[in-house]
Amino acid sequence: MTLEGRVALVAGATRGAGRGIAVELGAQGATVYVSGRSTRGRRSEYDRPETIEETAELVTAAGGRGIAVAADHLVPAEVEALVGRIDSEEGRLDVLVNDIWGGELLFEWDSTVWEHDLDKGLRLLRLAVDTHAITSHCALPLLLREPGGLVVEMTDGTADYNATRYRVSFFYDIAKSAVLRMAFALGHELGPRGATAVALTPGWLRSEMMLDAFGVTEENWRDALTAVPHFAISETPAYVGRAVAALAADPEVSRWNGRSLSSGQLARVYDFTDLDGSRPDAWRYLVEVQDPGHPADPTGYR
Repeated sequence: MTLEGRVALVAGATRGAGRGIAVELGAQGATVYVSGRSTRGRRSEYDRPETIEETAELVTAAGGRGIAVAADHLVPAEVEALVGRIDSEEGRLDVLVNDIWGGELLFEWDSTVWEHDLDKGLRLLRLAVDTHAITSHCALPLLLREPGGLVVEMTDGTADYNATRYRVSFFYDIAKSAVLRMAFALGHELGPRGATAVALTPGWLRSEMMLDAFGVTEENWRDALTAVPHFAISETPAYVGRAVAALAADPEVSRWNGRSLSSGQLARVYDFTDLDGSRPDAWRYLVEVQDPGHPADPTGYR
């Protein structure tokens, strides 16, 4: 175990990438606080079965120590209480993962800014941007108490990819681009103070919601390839989780400060794989295969 004695907060760890990251940090021996709105006693507007308690139990089962704390990251007082608890119980914070999102039910695919429901669009921006800013504001003084801290801003798409491509809708595009810029700005503020900030994107993620949307499970996910052939490049949440664990364990992580990174890129650098032993490189695949309209073929990309 390489992260024993380290303390992480994965904000937005109920499901998807957040859960995968929390579990993989736990697998390396970390103490992981997992926050979110969905608990066994109350569900968020997603109305899904995944809970932060379940994530915490998975962290502990993986070899770490998982601690679930309910928090709405749009409410500063709740985030301050969460960070205060970490301070009182651990006295340190080594890794902050800002994975709060909550926008899947709000964005309208390929809808212009004047066609998109305004309330939904503005809510999406608050969930995707304000939550990250609030969490960083509250948590970074604790993270900076010891040198070597790491902040991971989770987004969708690399800076290079998003710079030249329209992503889904006006509001979605702004949200994901803003998080990329957050990591850049945090890099300037944290670097001189001994900490590192990066933006990180998974590839096509086989999250619980994505699997449900395609009517498959993790065990039979390839059944979706008939309808969605490029899904062949997809990856599990554990893959990006292993990327975060590798960054957290790297004594030279500051080399990435302010950078935009992807799970596939870091798999080559840190020599980790997805659960099936493959190394999906989704963002190179999108540029070289999917976007030009070539037939789906992940050969050489996983």
